[in-house]
Amino acid sequence: MELRSRILHATTADDGMSTAEYAIGTIAAAAFGAVLYGVVTGDSIVNALTKIIDRALNTTV
Repeated sequence: MELRSRILHATTADDGMSTAEYAIGTIAAAAFGAVLYGVVTGDSIVNALTKIIDRALNTTV
């Protein structure tokens, strides 16, 4: 019974990611970074941040 349990554990154990999973994870992270960079460097985000900073610097106390 113990041998069967050890064999079952050895064939179904998933202790870490395989090389293919690392590759897919890396590609997904790079794609997310590219999309995020495109959004953050877009004109609307830059204009919105500029307006927020300008409004904060021009407030009267």
